[in-house]
Amino acid sequence: MEYQVTITETLSRREYVEASSAQKAEEQVRRKYSDCNIILDDTHFVGVDFAVKNVWQETLPLWQKPITPYYKSPTHDFNLVCGDTFELLPQFNFQFDMIFADPPYFLSSGGISVQSGKVVCVDKGDWDKSMSQDDINAFNLKWLSLCRDKLKKNGTIWISGTYHNIFSVANALTQLGYKILNVITWAKTNPPPNISCRYFTYSTEFIIWARKNEKVAHYYNYDLMKHINGDKQMTDVWRLPAIAPWEKTCTKHPTQKPLGLLARIILASTKAGAWILDPFAGSSTTGIAANLLGRRYLGIEREEEFAAISKARREEIEDGRTFSTYRKKIPDIMKAEDTQTDCFTCHDEVVERLPFLADLPITQ
Repeated sequence: MEYQVTITETLSRREYVEASSAQKAEEQVRRKYSDCNIILDDTHFVGVDFAVKNVWQETLPLWQKPITPYYKSPTHDFNLVCGDTFELLPQFNFQFDMIFADPPYFLSSGGISVQSGKVVCVDKGDWDKSMSQDDINAFNLKWLSLCRDKLKKNGTIWISGTYHNIFSVANALTQLGYKILNVITWAKTNPPPNISCRYFTYSTEFIIWARKNEKVAHYYNYDLMKHINGDKQMTDVWRLPAIAPWEKTCTKHPTQKPLGLLARIILASTKAGAWILDPFAGSSTTGIAANLLGRRYLGIEREEEFAAISKARREEIEDGRTFSTYRKKIPDIMKAEDTQTDCFTCHDEVVERLPFLADLPITQ
């Protein structure tokens, strides 16, 4: 068995040893310190206190811990967990076909913008506060490393950003062994005006598309993208509007992406029935788009306020009329139906047992 021995002195130390009992574990640690000319007893080392516990009995491996979902749709094609991505992702023993991530841009530093004709502060929350460049780089390297483990060999990842974070993301992708396929420029057709009149109006965001492995081919629905683009090759500049009023019926997330944008991403890089992960789910635009297109979704969201919006949005499209109306409002879906109707149909049976944990169900 493995025992943790905590030694309290001027500094608190922890040692992990294999032993048949707590007494044997203590003896091993005393011998180890003795070899370093440190005698751990009351005579030679006053104030030493041993705290010994059986680590094996106390702690299960992360992948064996049941996860309680915040919400599951009736057909289990929309799954939401409320918690920290950095803590939860290592617990999922599953690999996804595609990941979309809208990570913090780190631009909440007291700036202003215009929304609905009113000047508003652009601060999104503590999760988006500015950080040092070293901290931003470390943050991006950490979550992208976790996501790479959760991608299938031929899986791809899409990450949105602005100049505040996108260069850091690109460097982290390269460092971790991803292959960058495209950098999409999303040119918004309805950007907010420039209040200061001292710069060009900010009207674009960037979306990096990368695959997990340098030499493993990825999926790209070239023919469909060409059809959507008027039978011309689609370029890496996408002219699409920001979110419309009909996408805010359950209130909105401060960085909510439009369904049209996510629909194009999902149609381009997945097949019907694919599993899609969003590690920074927000209000789950990724999940709503995925379900409108016959794909399946797992989202992780730290803030319960936003998880509640996600749940309300998914429940909204349980109504068949709303589901149909939303699909009709997304041009790419309407164009796709003209040529590839099967790209929306998931032929797999309803998943009764979610596959995210090996041999253990996600608890209700």
